Amino acid sequence: MENGSLRGIRQRDGSYALFLRVPGGVLGPEDLEHIGRVAREHDVPLVKVTSGQRLALIGVSEEDIPAIRADIGCGEGAAAGPGLCFVQACPGSLACPHGVQDALSLALALEEIHRERAFPAKVKIGVSGCPRCCAGSYVRDVGVVGTGSGWTVTFGGNAGGRPRIGDVVAEGLDRSAAVETVACLLDRYEEGARPGERTARFAERCGCGRTAEQDTNRQER
Repeated sequence: MENGSLRGIRQRDGSYALFLRVPGGVLGPEDLEHIGRVAREHDVPLVKVTSGQRLALIGVSEEDIPAIRADIGCGEGAAAGPGLCFVQACPGSLACPHGVQDALSLALALEEIHRERAFPAKVKIGVSGCPRCCAGSYVRDVGVVGTGSGWTVTFGGNAGGRPRIGDVVAEGLDRSAAVETVACLLDRYEEGARPGERTARFAERCGCGRTAEQDTNRQER
C-alpha cells in the first residue's frame, strides 16, 4: 500500500497486533481487497478499525510478522514511539451535510508534511470539518476545526488520564495559514519540550499555545 506503515505491539497472550497507518482513514476498494486477502492467507483472527483511523491486525504470531509486512507492502516502524501517531479526520464538506470545510484534504496534507518528523513524544492531530468536532480536535495535540469563516487551530489537547482542552491559537484562517500555524506549533514543541513530554504538559509548563495566540494577534494588527 502506498504510504503505508505496519507497526506492531505485543499483546498479553504473546501474540501481536499490527497497526496499519491509513492516512485520513481513506482506503480504496483495491486496498480493502488486498488487506482481506493477506489476512485470510495468514489466518489473522481479527481486523479492527481503531479510534485513530488505523487498521489493526490482531492475534498475529511473531514469526508471521515479516511475511505479513512483505505481503501488505509496508515498512517496519515503532508502534507508539515519538513522532506523528496519526492525523484523524472526519469526512468534512466532501461527504457530510454539516461540513463547512474540506477536512479530509487538509488532513492528508498535514500527514504528508509531518509524517516523518521526530517529536519528543507521540503527536496526534485531529481535523474536523465543522464545529461539531467529530475528529476530537480539541483533545488532540494539535486540533484544526472548520467554521464558516475558516479554520480554528488549537494546541495542547489531551484525552488521556489528565484530560485537557487544547488552547485556541488562531481563528478564521485560510488553508495555507492553518498549515503554517500547525507547523509553527510543532516546531516550538519539537524545540522546547522535554523527552517524553506530551503537548498538553508542555503547554501547561510553557504556555506555548497562549504565546502563539499572542503572536498571531500581533500579526493580524
